[in-house]
Amino acid sequence: MGRVEGKVAFITGAARGQGRSHAVRLAEEGADIIAVDLCEDISTIGYSLARPEDLEETANLVAKTGRRAVTVKADVRSVDQLQKALDEGLRELGRLDVVVAQAGIAGMKGQPQMQAWIDVINTNLIGTINAIQVALPHLTEGGSIIATGSTAALIDINKIDQPGNDPGGMAYVHSKRSLTAYVYELARQLAPRGIRANVVHPTNCNTAMLQSEPMYRSFRPDLENPTRADAEPVFGVQQAMKIPYVEPEDISQAVVYLASDEARYVTGTQMRVDGGGYLKSYDYHI
Repeated sequence: MGRVEGKVAFITGAARGQGRSHAVRLAEEGADIIAVDLCEDISTIGYSLARPEDLEETANLVAKTGRRAVTVKADVRSVDQLQKALDEGLRELGRLDVVVAQAGIAGMKGQPQMQAWIDVINTNLIGTINAIQVALPHLTEGGSIIATGSTAALIDINKIDQPGNDPGGMAYVHSKRSLTAYVYELARQLAPRGIRANVVHPTNCNTAMLQSEPMYRSFRPDLENPTRADAEPVFGVQQAMKIPYVEPEDISQAVVYLASDEARYVTGTQMRVDGGGYLKSYDYHI
């Protein structure tokens, strides 16, 4: 028996990166998957987003585990699209146990700057809330909500050399802080109903979001056209451990735990998978 055997998980941002990794790991542990992604670019974001064939590949990888996947192209910024996507998944899979609100974008160096702010807030904050709230009526006792935050939501950006101080970059920080507060209060409201809500906070994660030209420029503003080789040594500024980033699978391990009955009394937590990034930013005094 897998750790989430027989459960159904609704995952946004599932076409690639962390979302795909979460879908595959949950499927390996026995869950069926409702996988949602925008599958097209957002004009203000300076790197390419997932494509329909990426979402199809997620479904193929889930199928190889022996579990079922329902894939739907939908924009988390639209409640109607998310509701239709979830309804389609429920018609085929019959229930909902886990929500992984993973979809997100990084607006560093986004242009026009204030539209980048709007797009990031609408995707990372409002999109996360949309995904959770369309799912709430279908969750029962034992259900688990997991939102993807960021170390950026927790660290004191005045204490370390934080990249991305432009509007798109700061929208990322603000959106992750705000969704963290939302999920914390939601956990209090859901606890008497036996439904859990937690946030996982990755540090730099080795996905297309990190490995992108806008991110390289954010970490190496001293160079006109920095490459991965230029930026990667600087990625370590975010972590206390001597690593440039974590892998999507590292985050997926936390997601599986929070989705499983092993975490049946774990709610309202801020689970950091950050290589000590929080430790680097804050001093603890006994």
